Amino acid sequence: MARALINPPSLHPTPGFSHVAVATGTRLVFFAGQTPIRPDFSLIGPGDLFAQTFAAMGNLEVAMGAAGVAWGDIVRRTIYTTAPEQFELIAAAISEATGGAPDPPQTIAGVSGLALPGLMIEIEATAVIT
Repeated sequence: MARALINPPSLHPTPGFSHVAVATGTRLVFFAGQTPIRPDFSLIGPGDLFAQTFAAMGNLEVAMGAAGVAWGDIVRRTIYTTAPEQFELIAAAISEATGGAPDPPQTIAGVSGLALPGLMIEIEATAVIT
């Protein structure tokens, strides 16, 4: 594994993310923001943030597989969502999608809209692999 996760005890607890990831690999892999869109551009889970988050993570996992990346290689995740206050729901969907893998550092940014009508979430990531 190319990362070590650190959560300093003097910082607040981390619901669904880690404060620090120390990367020790030699190759960086950057993933474009993934959304809950099927190959035919149809939306998965209209109006359902949990379903959309789970689907976006599934699409991210497909991209990761193409690059030979596992969940343990992700050192940074950025989430853009129209419902940032629903971070607990987002974290639950991510945990289910990743099989409970330890979470990397993450930012959740609230946005007024995304690229296509009905999208509630977009998730991008960075990985380090050896």
